Amino acid sequence: MTNRRTLLKGLAAATVLPVRGWAAAGAPEWVAAAMSPGGDHALHGIGASGEITFSIPLPARGHAAAAHPYRAEAVAFARRPGTFGIVLDCRSGAIIHRLTPPEGRQFNGHGAYSRDGRWLYTSEVVAEGSAGRVGLWDVRAAYARAGEWDSHGVGPHELRLLPNGHIVVANGGIRTDPQDRTPLNIDDMRPNLAVLDAEGALLSRRELPAALHQNSIRHLALLPGTIAFAMQWQGDPAEPVPLLGLARDEAALTSHPVAESEAFRMKGYAGSIAANQDMIAMTSPRGGVAMLFTAEGRHCATLERADLCGVAAASDSAFTMTDGGGAIWAAEPDGLRLRRRHALSWDNHLVTIAN
Repeated sequence: MTNRRTLLKGLAAATVLPVRGWAAAGAPEWVAAAMSPGGDHALHGIGASGEITFSIPLPARGHAAAAHPYRAEAVAFARRPGTFGIVLDCRSGAIIHRLTPPEGRQFNGHGAYSRDGRWLYTSEVVAEGSAGRVGLWDVRAAYARAGEWDSHGVGPHELRLLPNGHIVVANGGIRTDPQDRTPLNIDDMRPNLAVLDAEGALLSRRELPAALHQNSIRHLALLPGTIAFAMQWQGDPAEPVPLLGLARDEAALTSHPVAESEAFRMKGYAGSIAANQDMIAMTSPRGGVAMLFTAEGRHCATLERADLCGVAAASDSAFTMTDGGGAIWAAEPDGLRLRRRHALSWDNHLVTIAN
Protein backbone atom coordinates (compact mmCIF):
# COMPACT_ATOMS: atom_id res chain seq x y z
CA MET A 1 0.00 0.00 0.00
CA THR A 2 2.82 2.38 0.87
CA ASN A 3 4.46 1.82 -2.52
CA ARG A 4 1.16 2.39 -4.30
CA ARG A 5 0.55 5.63 -2.43
CA THR A 6 4.07 6.78 -3.21
CA LEU A 7 3.55 5.99 -6.88
CA LEU A 8 0.23 7.84 -7.01
CA LYS A 9 1.75 10.88 -5.30
CA GLY A 10 4.58 10.86 -7.82
CA LEU A 11 2.17 10.63 -10.74
CA ALA A 12 0.08 13.48 -9.33
CA ALA A 13 3.15 15.66 -8.89
CA ALA A 14 4.26 14.90 -12.45
CA THR A 15 0.99 16.29 -13.78
CA VAL A 16 1.53 19.69 -12.17
CA LEU A 17 5.29 20.16 -12.38
CA PRO A 18 6.45 22.35 -15.28
CA VAL A 19 7.53 20.19 -18.21
CA ARG A 20 9.43 22.93 -19.99
CA GLY A 21 10.88 24.97 -17.15
CA TRP A 22 13.28 27.87 -17.62
CA ALA A 23 16.11 25.84 -16.09
CA ALA A 24 16.10 23.79 -19.30
CA ALA A 25 16.85 26.98 -21.26
CA GLY A 26 19.91 27.85 -19.19
CA ALA A 27 18.04 29.51 -16.31
CA PRO A 28 18.07 33.05 -17.76
CA GLU A 29 17.25 36.01 -15.57
CA TRP A 30 16.04 38.12 -18.49
CA VAL A 31 15.24 38.03 -22.21
CA ALA A 32 15.96 40.81 -24.71
CA ALA A 33 16.01 41.34 -28.46
CA ALA A 34 19.17 42.47 -30.21
CA MET A 35 20.73 42.99 -33.63
CA SER A 36 24.02 41.40 -34.69
CA PRO A 37 26.77 43.30 -36.56
CA GLY A 38 25.54 41.63 -39.75
CA GLY A 39 22.03 43.01 -39.28
CA ASP A 40 20.37 39.81 -38.11
CA HIS A 41 17.84 39.98 -35.27
CA ALA A 42 17.34 37.50 -32.43
CA LEU A 43 15.83 37.04 -29.00
CA HIS A 44 18.43 36.24 -26.34
CA GLY A 45 18.28 34.78 -22.87
CA ILE A 46 20.60 36.57 -20.43
CA GLY A 47 21.99 34.98 -17.28
CA ALA A 48 22.65 36.67 -13.95
CA SER A 49 26.26 37.49 -14.88
CA GLY A 50 25.36 38.81 -18.32
CA GLU A 51 26.11 35.59 -20.18
CA ILE A 52 23.85 34.61 -23.11
CA THR A 53 21.98 31.39 -22.39
CA PHE A 54 20.17 31.05 -25.73
CA SER A 55 19.70 32.94 -29.00
CA ILE A 56 16.75 32.47 -31.34
CA PRO A 57 16.50 34.22 -34.73
CA LEU A 58 13.69 36.69 -35.39
CA PRO A 59 12.39 37.68 -38.84
CA ALA A 60 12.80 41.41 -38.18
CA ARG A 61 13.63 43.86 -35.42
CA GLY A 62 12.04 42.98 -32.11
CA HIS A 63 10.86 45.26 -29.35
CA ALA A 64 9.78 43.65 -26.09
CA ALA A 65 8.86 40.09 -25.19
CA ALA A 66 6.56 38.27 -22.82
CA ALA A 67 7.94 35.33 -20.83
CA HIS A 68 5.67 32.47 -19.76
CA PRO A 69 5.57 32.22 -15.95
CA TYR A 70 6.85 28.63 -15.78
CA ARG A 71 7.34 27.11 -19.24
CA ALA A 72 10.45 28.03 -21.21
CA GLU A 73 8.37 29.89 -23.75
CA ALA A 74 8.51 33.52 -24.78
CA VAL A 75 6.61 35.64 -27.24
CA ALA A 76 8.76 38.09 -29.19
CA PHE A 77 6.88 41.07 -30.58
CA ALA A 78 7.69 43.15 -33.62
CA ARG A 79 8.65 46.75 -33.22
CA ARG A 80 5.45 48.75 -33.43
CA PRO A 81 3.39 48.95 -35.50
CA GLY A 82 3.92 45.26 -36.20
CA THR A 83 2.06 42.20 -37.30
CA PHE A 84 4.19 39.40 -35.88
CA GLY A 85 4.31 37.81 -32.50
CA ILE A 86 6.41 34.65 -32.42
CA VAL A 87 6.03 32.05 -29.67
CA LEU A 88 9.43 30.46 -29.09
CA ASP A 89 10.53 27.30 -27.32
CA CYS A 90 13.56 28.74 -25.58
CA ARG A 91 15.09 25.30 -24.97
CA SER A 92 15.24 24.23 -28.60
CA GLY A 93 14.91 27.50 -30.48
CA ALA A 94 11.86 26.19 -32.29
CA ILE A 95 9.04 28.47 -33.34
CA ILE A 96 5.95 26.98 -31.69
CA HIS A 97 3.35 29.39 -33.02
CA ARG A 98 3.11 32.55 -35.09
CA LEU A 99 0.61 35.11 -33.88
CA THR A 100 -1.02 37.49 -36.31
CA PRO A 101 -3.52 40.11 -35.15
CA PRO A 102 -6.91 40.16 -36.88
CA GLU A 103 -7.30 42.20 -40.04
CA GLY A 104 -7.17 45.89 -39.29
CA ARG A 105 -5.22 45.41 -36.05
CA GLN A 106 -1.53 45.94 -35.27
CA PHE A 107 0.62 44.77 -32.38
CA ASN A 108 2.15 47.57 -30.34
CA GLY A 109 5.28 45.82 -29.10
CA HIS A 110 4.22 44.48 -25.68
CA GLY A 111 2.29 41.68 -24.02
CA ALA A 112 1.89 39.83 -20.73
CA TYR A 113 0.78 36.41 -19.53
CA SER A 114 -1.83 35.77 -16.88
CA ARG A 115 -0.32 34.54 -13.63
CA ASP A 116 -1.33 30.93 -14.29
CA GLY A 117 0.02 31.08 -17.85
CA ARG A 118 -3.39 30.32 -19.38
CA TRP A 119 -3.83 33.62 -21.25
CA LEU A 120 -1.61 35.95 -23.22
CA TYR A 121 -2.67 39.61 -23.36
CA THR A 122 -1.31 41.77 -26.19
CA SER A 123 -1.19 45.53 -26.69
CA GLU A 124 -2.84 46.40 -30.02
CA VAL A 125 -4.39 49.22 -32.00
CA VAL A 126 -7.02 49.48 -34.67
CA ALA A 127 -4.77 50.52 -37.54
CA GLU A 128 -7.09 53.28 -38.75
CA GLY A 129 -7.57 55.69 -35.87
CA SER A 130 -5.28 53.99 -33.29
CA ALA A 131 -8.13 53.00 -30.95
CA GLY A 132 -6.64 50.75 -28.27
CA ARG A 133 -7.32 47.04 -27.90
CA VAL A 134 -6.10 44.27 -25.59
CA GLY A 135 -5.83 41.05 -27.55
CA LEU A 136 -6.70 37.81 -25.76
CA TRP A 137 -4.96 34.55 -26.75
CA ASP A 138 -5.70 31.09 -25.31
CA VAL A 139 -2.36 29.46 -24.52
CA ARG A 140 -3.89 26.03 -23.88
CA ALA A 141 -5.59 26.11 -27.28
CA ALA A 142 -2.30 26.59 -29.14
CA TYR A 143 -2.49 30.36 -28.70
CA ALA A 144 -5.80 30.66 -30.53
CA ARG A 145 -7.26 34.15 -30.67
CA ALA A 146 -10.02 34.26 -28.05
CA GLY A 147 -11.21 37.84 -28.49
CA GLU A 148 -10.24 41.41 -27.63
CA TRP A 149 -11.10 44.13 -25.12
CA ASP A 150 -11.24 47.89 -25.38
CA SER A 151 -8.13 49.42 -23.78
CA HIS A 152 -10.19 52.58 -23.11
CA GLY A 153 -7.71 54.86 -24.77
CA VAL A 154 -5.75 55.66 -27.92
CA GLY A 155 -2.39 54.16 -28.83
CA PRO A 156 -1.75 51.72 -25.96
CA HIS A 157 1.85 50.68 -25.54
CA GLU A 158 2.94 48.60 -22.54
CA LEU A 159 0.52 46.58 -20.45
CA ARG A 160 1.32 44.77 -17.21
CA LEU A 161 -0.37 42.21 -15.01
CA LEU A 162 -1.01 43.46 -11.48
CA PRO A 163 -0.59 41.13 -8.45
CA ASN A 164 -4.38 40.77 -8.14
CA GLY A 165 -4.71 39.60 -11.76
CA HIS A 166 -5.98 42.92 -13.10
CA ILE A 167 -4.34 44.46 -16.16
CA VAL A 168 -2.93 47.99 -16.32
CA VAL A 169 -2.58 49.58 -19.75
CA ALA A 170 -0.48 52.62 -20.71
CA ASN A 171 -2.67 54.36 -23.29
CA GLY A 172 -0.17 56.71 -24.92
CA GLY A 173 -2.82 58.96 -26.43
CA ILE A 174 -1.16 59.39 -29.84
CA ARG A 175 -3.13 58.66 -32.99
CA THR A 176 -0.66 57.71 -35.74
CA ASP A 177 -0.61 57.07 -39.45
CA PRO A 178 -0.81 53.26 -39.81
CA GLN A 179 1.96 53.22 -42.43
CA ASP A 180 4.69 55.55 -41.21
CA ARG A 181 3.71 56.29 -37.56
CA THR A 182 3.36 60.04 -38.17
CA PRO A 183 1.55 61.53 -35.14
CA LEU A 184 -1.84 62.98 -36.11
CA ASN A 185 -3.31 64.46 -32.93
CA ILE A 186 -0.54 66.02 -30.84
CA ASP A 187 -2.59 69.14 -30.12
CA ASP A 188 -5.48 67.24 -28.54
CA MET A 189 -3.95 63.95 -27.38
CA ARG A 190 -5.16 62.58 -24.03
CA PRO A 191 -3.03 59.78 -22.57
CA ASN A 192 -4.39 57.73 -19.70
CA LEU A 193 -3.66 54.84 -17.39
CA ALA A 194 -6.46 52.25 -17.49
CA VAL A 195 -6.99 49.23 -15.25
CA LEU A 196 -9.11 46.30 -16.47
CA ASP A 197 -10.29 43.29 -14.52
CA ALA A 198 -9.63 39.69 -15.63
CA GLU A 199 -12.81 39.79 -17.72
CA GLY A 200 -11.83 42.99 -19.52
CA ALA A 201 -14.17 45.34 -17.65
CA LEU A 202 -12.87 48.85 -16.95
CA LEU A 203 -12.10 49.40 -13.28
CA SER A 204 -10.42 52.81 -13.48
CA ARG A 205 -9.11 55.30 -16.01
CA ARG A 206 -6.92 58.20 -14.90
CA GLU A 207 -5.57 61.07 -16.98
CA LEU A 208 -2.73 63.51 -16.45
CA PRO A 209 -3.43 67.16 -15.60
CA ALA A 210 -4.35 69.28 -18.61
CA ALA A 211 -0.92 70.97 -18.67
CA LEU A 212 0.69 67.55 -19.31
CA HIS A 213 -1.77 66.23 -21.89
CA GLN A 214 1.09 65.98 -24.41
CA ASN A 215 3.09 63.66 -22.13
CA SER A 216 2.54 60.23 -23.70
CA ILE A 217 2.34 57.42 -21.11
CA ARG A 218 4.45 54.60 -22.54
CA HIS A 219 6.02 52.14 -20.10
CA LEU A 220 5.17 50.63 -16.74
CA ALA A 221 6.82 49.24 -13.61
CA LEU A 222 5.25 47.87 -10.45
CA LEU A 223 6.01 48.57 -6.80
CA PRO A 224 3.96 47.50 -3.78
CA GLY A 225 0.69 49.44 -4.03
CA THR A 226 2.06 51.68 -6.79
CA ILE A 227 2.30 51.74 -10.58
CA ALA A 228 5.22 53.75 -11.93
CA PHE A 229 5.02 54.99 -15.50
CA ALA A 230 7.49 56.53 -17.92
CA MET A 231 6.45 59.24 -20.36
CA GLN A 232 7.60 60.77 -23.64
CA TRP A 233 6.98 64.49 -24.11
CA GLN A 234 5.38 65.51 -27.41
CA GLY A 235 5.14 69.24 -26.70
CA ASP A 236 7.57 72.15 -26.82
CA PRO A 237 11.09 70.68 -26.39
CA ALA A 238 12.18 73.84 -24.59
CA GLU A 239 9.71 73.15 -21.80
CA PRO A 240 11.04 71.12 -18.84
CA VAL A 241 8.49 68.47 -17.94
CA PRO A 242 8.53 65.46 -15.59
CA LEU A 243 8.84 62.07 -17.29
CA LEU A 244 8.12 59.91 -14.23
CA GLY A 245 4.59 59.43 -12.96
CA LEU A 246 3.10 57.40 -10.11
CA ALA A 247 -0.34 55.92 -9.60
CA ARG A 248 -0.85 55.01 -5.95
CA ASP A 249 -3.86 52.84 -5.17
CA GLU A 250 -6.88 54.77 -6.50
CA ALA A 251 -5.42 58.27 -6.05
CA ALA A 252 -4.95 60.76 -8.88
CA LEU A 253 -1.83 60.41 -11.02
CA THR A 254 1.19 62.33 -9.79
CA SER A 255 4.22 63.52 -11.76
CA HIS A 256 7.72 63.83 -10.33
CA PRO A 257 10.08 66.46 -11.73
CA VAL A 258 13.83 66.54 -11.26
CA ALA A 259 16.05 69.51 -10.43
CA GLU A 260 16.31 72.23 -13.07
CA SER A 261 19.92 71.25 -13.77
CA GLU A 262 18.75 67.71 -14.69
CA ALA A 263 15.46 68.56 -16.40
CA PHE A 264 16.66 68.34 -20.01
CA ARG A 265 19.11 65.46 -19.73
CA MET A 266 16.59 62.84 -20.91
CA LYS A 267 15.65 65.03 -23.89
CA GLY A 268 11.96 64.56 -23.14
CA TYR A 269 12.15 60.82 -23.79
CA ALA A 270 12.01 57.92 -21.34
CA GLY A 271 12.68 54.67 -23.16
CA SER A 272 12.08 52.13 -20.41
CA ILE A 273 11.35 51.83 -16.69
CA ALA A 274 11.83 49.25 -13.95
CA ALA A 275 11.37 49.07 -10.19
CA ASN A 276 12.41 47.00 -7.21
CA GLN A 277 11.01 47.20 -3.70
CA ASP A 278 12.31 50.69 -2.95
CA MET A 279 13.72 52.27 -6.11
CA ILE A 280 12.69 53.18 -9.67
CA ALA A 281 15.00 53.34 -12.71
CA MET A 282 14.15 55.16 -15.92
CA THR A 283 16.37 55.20 -19.02
CA SER A 284 16.76 57.54 -21.98
CA PRO A 285 18.69 56.34 -25.04
CA ARG A 286 18.26 59.79 -26.60
CA GLY A 287 19.79 61.49 -23.60
CA GLY A 288 22.38 58.82 -22.88
CA VAL A 289 21.35 58.69 -19.21
CA ALA A 290 19.45 56.68 -16.67
CA MET A 291 17.80 58.32 -13.67
CA LEU A 292 17.16 56.60 -10.36
CA PHE A 293 14.34 57.61 -8.03
CA THR A 294 13.14 56.56 -4.62
CA ALA A 295 9.83 54.69 -4.44
CA GLU A 296 8.23 58.03 -3.56
CA GLY A 297 9.48 59.61 -6.80
CA ARG A 298 12.43 61.64 -5.49
CA HIS A 299 15.35 61.80 -7.93
CA CYS A 300 18.50 60.41 -6.31
CA ALA A 301 21.03 59.71 -9.09
CA THR A 302 21.79 60.17 -12.78
CA LEU A 303 23.97 57.62 -14.57
CA GLU A 304 25.60 58.37 -17.93
CA ARG A 305 26.00 55.89 -20.78
CA ALA A 306 25.36 56.30 -24.52
CA ASP A 307 22.24 54.58 -25.88
CA LEU A 308 21.22 53.12 -22.54
CA CYS A 309 17.66 51.76 -22.66
CA GLY A 310 16.88 48.23 -21.41
CA VAL A 311 16.40 48.04 -17.64
CA ALA A 312 15.19 45.46 -15.13
CA ALA A 313 15.51 44.77 -11.42
CA ALA A 314 18.43 42.55 -10.39
CA SER A 315 19.20 40.30 -7.45
CA ASP A 316 22.83 41.35 -6.97
CA SER A 317 22.44 45.07 -7.62
CA ALA A 318 19.64 47.57 -7.85
CA PHE A 319 19.17 47.12 -11.61
CA THR A 320 20.57 45.61 -14.79
CA MET A 321 20.76 47.82 -17.89
CA THR A 322 21.62 47.22 -21.55
CA ASP A 323 22.87 49.60 -24.23
CA GLY A 324 23.08 49.79 -27.99
CA GLY A 325 26.80 49.01 -27.88
CA GLY A 326 26.26 45.46 -26.59
CA ALA A 327 27.08 46.09 -22.92
CA ILE A 328 25.14 44.72 -19.96
CA TRP A 329 25.54 46.77 -16.78
CA ALA A 330 24.86 46.40 -13.09
CA ALA A 331 23.44 49.74 -11.98
CA GLU A 332 23.51 51.33 -8.53
CA PRO A 333 23.06 54.95 -7.42
CA ASP A 334 26.85 55.30 -7.27
CA GLY A 335 27.45 54.15 -10.84
CA LEU A 336 27.51 51.43 -13.50
CA ARG A 337 29.54 48.22 -13.36
CA LEU A 338 30.09 46.15 -16.50
CA ARG A 339 28.65 42.64 -16.32
CA ARG A 340 29.41 41.50 -19.85
CA ARG A 341 29.79 42.88 -23.37
CA HIS A 342 28.57 41.16 -26.54
CA ALA A 343 28.87 41.91 -30.24
CA LEU A 344 25.24 42.98 -30.35
CA SER A 345 23.09 46.08 -30.35
CA TRP A 346 20.52 45.59 -27.61
CA ASP A 347 16.98 46.71 -28.33
CA ASN A 348 14.75 48.79 -26.08
CA HIS A 349 13.65 46.37 -23.38
CA LEU A 350 14.96 43.88 -20.85
CA VAL A 351 12.22 41.49 -19.70
CA THR A 352 12.48 39.66 -16.38
CA ILE A 353 11.82 35.93 -16.15
CA ALA A 354 9.46 35.32 -13.22
CA ASN A 355 11.23 32.55 -11.33
